[in-house]
Amino acid sequence: MATIFKRTKILATLGPPTSSEATINELIRAGVNGFRLNFSHGSNDERDNQILWIRAQSKEVGKPVAILQDLQGPKIRLGVLKENITVLAGDELVLDYAAEHTGLTLPVQYNLAEKVKPGEMLYIFDGKVQTVVTEIMSETAIKIRVKNDGVLMSKKGINLPDTNFGGDIITKKDVEDIEYGAKQDIDYVALSFVQSADDIHALRQMLVSLGSTAQIVAKIETKAAIQPDVMEEVVKASDGVMVARGDLAVEAGAEVVPIVQRRIIALCRKYGKLSIVATQMMASMVDSPQPTRAEVGDVATAVSQGADVVMLSDETANGKYPLETVIAMKKVILYTQENSLVSPADDVLTNHAQRDAIAAAAVSLAEHLNVDAIVAETKSGATAINIAAYRPNIRIISVSSELRVAQQLALSYANRSFVRPDGGTAGLSLANELNGEKFFGDKQNVRVVIVSGKQPGLIGATDTIRVRVLE
Repeated sequence: MATIFKRTKILATLGPPTSSEATINELIRAGVNGFRLNFSHGSNDERDNQILWIRAQSKEVGKPVAILQDLQGPKIRLGVLKENITVLAGDELVLDYAAEHTGLTLPVQYNLAEKVKPGEMLYIFDGKVQTVVTEIMSETAIKIRVKNDGVLMSKKGINLPDTNFGGDIITKKDVEDIEYGAKQDIDYVALSFVQSADDIHALRQMLVSLGSTAQIVAKIETKAAIQPDVMEEVVKASDGVMVARGDLAVEAGAEVVPIVQRRIIALCRKYGKLSIVATQMMASMVDSPQPTRAEVGDVATAVSQGADVVMLSDETANGKYPLETVIAMKKVILYTQENSLVSPADDVLTNHAQRDAIAAAAVSLAEHLNVDAIVAETKSGATAINIAAYRPNIRIISVSSELRVAQQLALSYANRSFVRPDGGTAGLSLANELNGEKFFGDKQNVRVVIVSGKQPGLIGATDTIRVRVLE
């Protein structure tokens, strides 16, 4: 019986309940394939330890694990209020970047006067208090009119779905965090509140200038980013996309989220990019040892749509049952993938036609012959990613000489990555090694499809497909 494996991966956010080496070990063994470090909270000293622990336990368990740095972005918040403020529909408030709390003048941690226009909507506290901008009062102050009764508290978030930030989404804090991450063992950088592909290009230039090999994940959570032409260009410019459903629901309306999720996953499959579905996937497990039926259905939907990754946020960052949550999510993934196969992909359109054709042919051959695995020799990870884009219902074993690539592939659909030296028989040697370790179970005559190039270690040289029966 071959070992059971999940094709959709799990990304877990670290926080106080999970920030220990022992817990990280447990989470990896339970099924976590990558960890998200939320740079909206915590200190670099804490993250130094977390990165060391993840790498140590990845080695201990014997499987590559990805680390994703999630930048805060222009997360705009109220400043400190002297007390909670009850507001009524029709009230007028002043938000002033240069003021402290006095009466109905409230401090804000961003100069909105430079960006907003009268008539634009402004939501406070996850949309619980809805307002409209009525006047730009000064270089630092704006006036808003409240549209519904509610309560305001210190440092609650502000969403501006109608406001164009004009490419100004990488904040001073983000720059400092990007510089920190470039010196650390980071595999992915997630850019918050993306509005256009230009935002991705700007971050890409920064990472290159800093010598970072981290890949970029675009977080889709603004009204601007979900316009069809913009969304497609963002997917093409990035290495992966996160459907950040929390802020997206506030910015664009909760009713748009399921459709946007489906479209983003389809675009990521089309262009061979990583897709991550995030926010409230098992939110009730922050306080409960069992998920709700709706949450199980939510995870199953993402799996059926062919998402590469499902993500846990508060469930593992602040919840009482982080380990139980991962175990529950893995159960849903395994049951769903075995009983509801992902539909085959249409043509994958990356920037390398030969590699696309090789990947399509390898998947077709592997499924026709019902082999036990597709083995991809890959220097940059692109060959394995292309194969995964076709969503084969077969395990993909990727072998690379680059540790960074193996760690990044830890989040790629159906991939199990290994680090081995480049060589003409790297894929076959690894497959035989795994077969000797009963990786495929006790099955006789294990067959694999091997995808490789005649020039091992050369990026873009994939040109060969072989079928082999393992010794």
